[in-house]
Amino acid sequence: MTNTTDILCIGSVLWDVIGRSASHMRQGSDVPGRITRLPGGVAMNIAMTLVRFGMKPTLLTAIGRDAEGDELVHSCSMLGMDTDHIYRSEDLPTDRYMAVEGANGLIAAIADAHSLEAAGAKILHPLIHGPLGSENSPFDGPIALDGNLTIALLEEIAQSPAFGRADLRVAPASPGKAERLLPFLQHGRATLYLNLEEASLLCQREFTDSASAADCLLERGARRALVTDGGNSATEASADGILTRTPPPVLVTRVTGAGDTFMAAHIAAEAKGADRDEALGRALNAAATYVSGDTPL
Repeated sequence: MTNTTDILCIGSVLWDVIGRSASHMRQGSDVPGRITRLPGGVAMNIAMTLVRFGMKPTLLTAIGRDAEGDELVHSCSMLGMDTDHIYRSEDLPTDRYMAVEGANGLIAAIADAHSLEAAGAKILHPLIHGPLGSENSPFDGPIALDGNLTIALLEEIAQSPAFGRADLRVAPASPGKAERLLPFLQHGRATLYLNLEEASLLCQREFTDSASAADCLLERGARRALVTDGGNSATEASADGILTRTPPPVLVTRVTGAGDTFMAAHIAAEAKGADRDEALGRALNAAATYVSGDTPL
């Protein structure tokens, strides 16, 4: 099928409720700070960054037909995303994510993506049964996919003919969902984006650096792997070799969404023709700018 959209973003689109404090925090801390509610979710965070880099993403997700869902869809449209193919459920509420961040990083987070999981394959209907694609005429552009989908649905995507011609880019959504990406190692059709902890969980090995983690992911079957490690070196590994770069040092003011920003910036750079080294550098710079607080929330 002829590609009629810049990129598909498949996965969680929800409301982020995030409390941030400039204080160091521990379990039981009660400190002053700010609480925000903004459109979020892995697929949404990726889409927002892609828009900033001049791309128009199409969202495939599940959003309830409640008031929060109507507001969320409207926000996505206003941000420059195609919302025409979102599955709107009559009986499932709009999902939410809640996190607390201190000066010492992420303290705790809960992702409530139960409606996305319950919707299952319904969110893929436009991609499998048209108008975006089908098994006989598959979508042939880039797809950003997150691991908030069920294991069964991710397994289906990893081997479905409807995804056979796509440039599939996959992130796990969180360390707790890293092992859901195992089908993409077994079927070897995706580029994987993980942090060091997620790579260790997926490979069931402890890594001390991004290069060894990315190399192991290739050995385990990934087509390509990008592994980040906070302010330490990040690595891109493929059949063309292993490339490692160090991000610029910045003062960290937020962490939620940093990995999504890295992934989106890397996709956008390659879409504009950047080579491996330039694309990795642009992605690291974008993530560093994001965590420093110099880009809009």
